[in-house]
Amino acid sequence: MLKFLSKVRIEFNALDPRKAGCLEFLSQCRSMKARESNPGCQVLIKRRTDDQPPVIAVTYADGSEELIDATSVSAQFFRQRILEKGRYSETEQMFREAGEKWPVVIPQEELLLPAPGIKPRKAEEKKQ
Repeated sequence: MLKFLSKVRIEFNALDPRKAGCLEFLSQCRSMKARESNPGCQVLIKRRTDDQPPVIAVTYADGSEELIDATSVSAQFFRQRILEKGRYSETEQMFREAGEKWPVVIPQEELLLPAPGIKPRKAEEKKQ
């Protein structure tokens, strides 16, 4: 997950009962597997003393930043969102490096064509 990020900032009040999502996401960021995937990713923690809701701000490797109110989002949902956006940016970069246009536009007539059937090799061998 951290391989798509350059910076993670987590802000929460330790006495706030809504901090569960922040702490869960923080534990995912601090895991050994996550740290090994991108040792250069900064994980910053700001402990607040006011009544502001818990906030998680991530900066992606491409420089875009996303700010999420952590009171309404679970850490798992936020993790999935990071992975989806990371895969999307990887795909975009792959197409651009290959000299292809992005986003890829598939003509409507190609979408309507039937897909060729794919039979596993074992099924074909059994029939013979």
